[in-house]
Parts: sequence; structure tokens; C-alpha cells
Amino acid sequence: MARSKKDTTVPPTASVGGEDQVISLSGMYQNYFLDYASYVILERAVPAIEDGLKPVQRRILHAMYEQHDGRYHKVANLIGQTMQYHPHGDAAIGDALVNLGQKDLLIDCQGNWGDYRTGDPAAAPRYIEARLTKFALEVAFNPQTTHWQMSYDGRKREPIALPMKFPLLLAQGVEGIAVGLSTKVLPHNFIELCEASIAVLEGREVSLYPDFPTGGLVDVTQYNGGARGGKVRVRARIQEVDKKTLRITELPYGVFVSDLIDSILKANEKGQIKIKRVIDKTAAEVDIEIELQPGVSPDVTIDALYAFSDCEVSISPNCCVIQGSRPLFTDVNELLRISTENTKELLRQELEIQRHELEEKLHFASLEKIFIKNRIYRDIEECETWEAVLQTIEAGLRRYVITPDDPDYRQKTTKVKLLRPLTQEDLVRLTEIRIKRISKYNTFKAEEEIAHLNEQLRETLHHLAHLKEFAVAHFRRLIEQYGSGRERKTEIAVFDEIRAAEVVANNAKLYVDRVGGFIGMGLKKDEFVQDCSDIDDIIVFRRDGVMKVVRIGEKVFVGKDIIHVAVWKKNDERTTYNLVYLDGSTGRAMVKRFNVTAITRDKEYPVGGSGKGSRILYLTANPNGESEVITVTLSPGCSAKIKVFDYDFGELAIKGRDAQGNILTKYPIKSIRQKEVGKSTIGAQKIWYDDITGRLNTQERGRLLGDFDTGNLLLVLYRDGSYELTDTDLLQRFEPKEVLHIGKFDPDLVVSAVHFDGHKGWTMVKRFRIETTRLRERYSYLTDHPKSKLLFASVQPNPRIRYSLRIKGKPMSGEISLGSFMDIKGWKAVGNKLSDALLSDVQEVDETTAPEPTAQQGLLFDTTAEAPPPSEEKKIYKAGDTIEFD
Repeated sequence: MARSKKDTTVPPTASVGGEDQVISLSGMYQNYFLDYASYVILERAVPAIEDGLKPVQRRILHAMYEQHDGRYHKVANLIGQTMQYHPHGDAAIGDALVNLGQKDLLIDCQGNWGDYRTGDPAAAPRYIEARLTKFALEVAFNPQTTHWQMSYDGRKREPIALPMKFPLLLAQGVEGIAVGLSTKVLPHNFIELCEASIAVLEGREVSLYPDFPTGGLVDVTQYNGGARGGKVRVRARIQEVDKKTLRITELPYGVFVSDLIDSILKANEKGQIKIKRVIDKTAAEVDIEIELQPGVSPDVTIDALYAFSDCEVSISPNCCVIQGSRPLFTDVNELLRISTENTKELLRQELEIQRHELEEKLHFASLEKIFIKNRIYRDIEECETWEAVLQTIEAGLRRYVITPDDPDYRQKTTKVKLLRPLTQEDLVRLTEIRIKRISKYNTFKAEEEIAHLNEQLRETLHHLAHLKEFAVAHFRRLIEQYGSGRERKTEIAVFDEIRAAEVVANNAKLYVDRVGGFIGMGLKKDEFVQDCSDIDDIIVFRRDGVMKVVRIGEKVFVGKDIIHVAVWKKNDERTTYNLVYLDGSTGRAMVKRFNVTAITRDKEYPVGGSGKGSRILYLTANPNGESEVITVTLSPGCSAKIKVFDYDFGELAIKGRDAQGNILTKYPIKSIRQKEVGKSTIGAQKIWYDDITGRLNTQERGRLLGDFDTGNLLLVLYRDGSYELTDTDLLQRFEPKEVLHIGKFDPDLVVSAVHFDGHKGWTMVKRFRIETTRLRERYSYLTDHPKSKLLFASVQPNPRIRYSLRIKGKPMSGEISLGSFMDIKGWKAVGNKLSDALLSDVQEVDETTAPEPTAQQGLLFDTTAEAPPPSEEKKIYKAGDTIEFD
């Protein structure tokens, strides 16, 4: 048998106190892992609080600054230069460089740098170029205020942190995953950050909210200042082109066009939404067109897109930065405060450096003037040694200057007061002045230069004494120079909660086996009940008086002898059940009315008596609380005198499902049949309009529109000069920015409108009643010219307006009652002319406080547009008269 080879491997050791010690596996894991984790946290994934940059980003910018000459450089060259400072591969540097370039703040890009909206990658580094922006050169670099360290190989010097005079971390945002922690700071708006920094300097409270380059809408209700535990909801901007087409023009942050389309198609495959097709027309701008299937509501589809696709995403920020070689968890307001204070300190350092440089220039300019003007250079002609030369120059200068170390420095004197003592370096510099400069020295220009240096020094000292104001001016200058085109792209909104069960498309069919006791989507050979979705709840009533709510499935057993089955909606206070049941314990027939608003799924509820032999005799479900009249026929063998009678459920109050109800009869019943259906007994439904979310609701959010009963409609007037009749479906949404009026529709209601006719160039008045009957279709009552536009619209009986215009360059104003100006005509009529020109500032005036028309208001109808003399008789015009203007 062969002898095993002896293991000669040297175990890992560590030197402790000059002696080698063997490291165990657990010790290796503890030490090496912690070293690696610390390295990843500090040197790779998490940005520094001082400049808001990760190490690779800082090294890229430093390498670009060293190469900067005002022209573009190949990205491949920049990557190579960065590798002198960054100990990782070119791919990591290239990706970080492209990421910085796509943020469009510090790097000026040329070539194909990819697209953060579509996810398209950038071209190869040899094909694209970059250089630093003017903004980056102004706020991120100053070698004199930069702290340095040696690079990883000790050959180069690199900055510990760039002297960043701007909250870059909050502007660009950052995302990184380290060992045991992660960071996610969302981007904010450039202008808002500068204004917020000014507010911090002035001691005012600030509120910062994200602004994404992809636009869209954001709900910051739970933002929590960007700290851990917060959340923002981000939505795509979806426009309703017409009843058959939707268009997505802006994306949620972090979602690519292709991913968004894939999520929409998956939702369509699952039957959660119903669309024909999705067309990607994205080019310079995002344009995703969605064609709907016939009969599908655009409003419900928009809600379903938010509920089932990536059109809405939730982002959880986690504000983590490196401060003093340690991770710091904070919020964006604290980050802004630290960044603003850091900017203020950097500005102070720059001013101190500038002050020192100006003092040095002023000091030497004064010495040079005295040295040349008083011809001290001639005194050194007799000197034989270098020391004698320096002593002679110093002695000559002492006759004309006084230094701070002189006891008489603060007293009045004719000598020039220097800012610091004379040094040997000053004397040496004087000896180095060329003969050519001495021969052409201009004392007048020298005095002008000294005066200019004094002015600059006074200005610098003033800035140092008023540092806060100087910092405020710094941020205002950034807004003026670089704020153009950086307005907010993401609209801040408040999102309403979308319940998936309410907006999901009917992608399944509900069937029932009444005898066997099964319900489900897979019982296609049994009785069809209704269309439904695969996430609906189903309510079931059995003959034995039991009610049960279950989740729909392919085949679900709910109990035999089913008498009613339907889709159940949570918190439905309108659907009312009219029930007649036989109480097995007393033998009496009972009647009750009840709602089912909340339940425990799969639990059996005895709604038709609990005693043995209890059973349901009659049951109807009424979606709007309708009452009904039933005819009850008693058993022929009973002792009741009246064996056939009617009963009206409208006389019975609606109570809870556990109520026993009222006694209908104590005699046995042969049959019950419905005689007639009554009206709703729960009254009209109050509906509110929330002008923040644009939703109808019954939760008292927003403005009360009125009480709506069955058949009542809504009238919506839009700012583009169109109107729409619609029902009271709470799933509808009306964009608040587009809505001019929304309220209960009355057939006798009159719409009064002032509009500009682009065809004739006139301002017209029209009054009309709503004559169309088709619901959910917008009708424009303006002319089809592109310049036609609505100036004013009201549904008041006789609105009075105040308006203004210019006649021959003179501003004029006037008032008029639209009801007196013209009669009611058809909705397609153009109307009567009010002015030959476009009116401006048309506003409604309260009739009770409307002032009497003034003399100047009468000028609106004067062809001369000049006030007549008081002695002359004025011509009076009446409403409806035609006026000819020059």
C-alpha cells in the first residue's frame, strides 16, 4: 500500500508582537471578511458626504480635470487616465463614466451615450468623447482647497474629496449595494436645491422632494425626507387620446420602455387589462401608444395599468453616506444642511486665498513703485557684496515705508503702510526686475493698478465679513447661469388608492352547480352566472339560510342547494338584499333587508334563521337599494282568513345581516312572487369631486357635487372648449388641470361662453343648452380653427363678466351681462360678436357688487377710442348693437 504524501503546506500566520501566530479559519473569516466589507463600503459603493461622489466617480472627474484643455477627449483615453488612480478594470470605469454623462450635469458628452429611458447602451469608448462642463469647472475643482492623498500604487496624487460647492449628491442621486448595507438617494431638482440652500443659509425651513429625469408623477406623502422607512410612488404619465387609444409620454423612474411594454403585455395575457396592441413610437421623446379593445373604458384601463403593470412603481429611499470613514444614515434635509455649510466653508477658504494673493500683489506693487520711482536701484551700484546689496535696498525702502512690526505703524504718517513685514524674498524679487521694465515704468499706470488691487481687496474683505450673503449670491448665480432648462420635470401629486378588484378586467366567467353546491370558473357545462375576474370574491346564499363569501377558483364547494350567487364587492353599502325566510324554531315567516359590507372569507353566516328546519323562502339582490312589492300566497289548508296578500319591502328598514327581521305571517306559505319593483329607499347618493386626484368619491374628499339618484348624470366643462355628459361611475377620472366645471346635469341648464373665433378673429358670445345624449363623449362647441380658444364659460343663469382689451394701444375695460347680450341658441351656433379683437382677462363679476359702468367702459364701444368732451352728447349703445372698430 502506497504511503500518503506528507502535507508540507505552511498554515496562514500573522505577526503579533514580533512573533508569528497561526490564524484559525474563524479568525480568517472574521478579519478578512471585515476588511473586505469595510473596503466595499468605503471605497466602492457608498458616496462621501463631502462631495457626494463614489471613489470611482471622483477619480474619473479628477482625471478629466488633469486632461482638460477645453476640447473633447476620447472616452477610451479618459478611462486609461483614470486607471492610474482606480485599481479596477476599464469596464467598471467606463460604466461609471457613462452613468455620470447621462446625468447631464458634470460631463459634456459627444456621440452615442445610450439612453436611460430605453436602456440602450452607449457606443464603444473609442467612438464617444467627453469633457467637463463649465458648471463642473466652477463648483467641483480648486487645487488650492483640495486635500490630497497618494494613489493606490503610490505614484500619483489624488483628491481625498473634491471641493464641491453644490449639493451634487442630491442633484444626481445615487444607488449602491455594499456588504451589509445599501444606499439609495433619489435625484432632486437643480433649481429647487439652489433655492433650498439659500433658505438654509437664511434660516428658513425647507422641504425637498424628488425630481426624476424621466418625468412622470410622484406621490411624496410617505417620502419621510428620503430617510430609511420612507416610500414614494411614481407613475407614468398616461394621456387619453380618444376612447380607443391611450398614450404614455413619461416613464416612472428606473423603468425602461421595453420593461414597461413587457409588463403591460403580461397583464394583458393574464386578462387583467384588455388591449388590442401596444405600439412603441419612442424616438426623441417617449411615445407608447396603447389601443383598447371595443367597449373597454379608458379610465378603468388607466387605473388597471397603474395596478397591474410597471406604470406605477414604489421606490424606497435609504439615505446613507460616508462621513469620517463611517456610514451615516440621515435624510435629505440634513444632507442639504451639511452640503450648504460645506459650500460656505469652501467659499470662505477661497476668499481667504484670494485675500492673501491680493495682499501679496499689493505689497510687491507698492515696493516696486517705491524702488523704481525713488531710484533706489542706483544706490546698489557701489555695493560689492550680495549682503550689502540687500541691506542697501532695505535701508532705501525704510525711508518710504512702514511695516506692521514698527511701533508707530498705527499712527498717522506720510510713509506707505505695508500689509506685512519686509522679507529677504521681497528684496531678492526687487533685484530681479529687468532694466527694460525700469526704463519703461509708468507711475500713473502703477498707481491705477494699486488702486484696483485695493478695490479688489476691500471687496474681498467685505465678502468675508458678509459670508452668508456671499454664499446666497453664489447659489443665485448658479440658478441664473445654469438653471435654464432645468425646471422640474416630475409633477408632484397625491395618488388615490386603486383597488385591484375594482379595476381588473373581466377575464373569467362564473358558473354554478346549484344542486351539487359548486361554483367556479371551470364548470363550463353548468349554469353561467356572469363575467368576473380571477381575483373576485363570490357571495353565495343557500336554501338552508346560510350565506358565505369565498375566493373564486376553478371549482369551489360552497354547500348544496344554492339559490343565489354573484360577485361580491367589499364595503358595498348600496346593494341591498330583500329576504323572506322560515324560522325553524318558531315556524314563523320573517322578512328582513340588509347589506353585506364586510365578512370573514369562507365563514358561514346564518342569515335565514338558526333553528332546525330554517330555510329561505324568497331572496332578491338590489344594486341600488330598491324596494319591491311581493304577493304572498298562504297554504289553502291554513286557518287564515286572508290567504293572499301583498307586502311592501319599502316599509321595512335596512338593518344588519344578523337582525331577525319582522314577522310576515305565522301561517305556512305556499308561494311568493314579485308583484312590482319599487324605488330606491336608501336615498340619493352624495358624490364629491377631489380636485387633487381628479376622482369622484363618496368619502367626502373635495367638493360636494350633489345628491345623485338612479339616472342622474354629470356635466363636465373643459378648458379646451368642450363638454361631456357622463354617468356617476366612481372609477372615472377627470384631469383637474383640464376641468373648468363639473356638476350635476339639469336639462334646463344653460351654458354661457365667451370664445375667440380664429376664422374671423372676433371675440364671440354664445349661450346654449346641452342637446346631445351620448355619454362619455366630448363635444367641442368652438370653431375648428387652431387659434380658436375658450375665454370664459359658466353655468350661472345670467353671468356678468368684466373684460379688458387694447384699442389703438390704449388699455380699455368693460362689463356685460351675457344673459342680456344674447338669447339661447343651439350648441353648434357661433354666437354674437362682442369685439373685433381678442379680449384678455375675462372674469366673472358678482351681480350684487357689480359697479355701474364708468365713462371709460363706454369707450369700448366708441369708434374713436377717445373720451368725448363733457359738454358733448354721448352716443349710447345697447347690448347686441354692432360696433365698427378702426
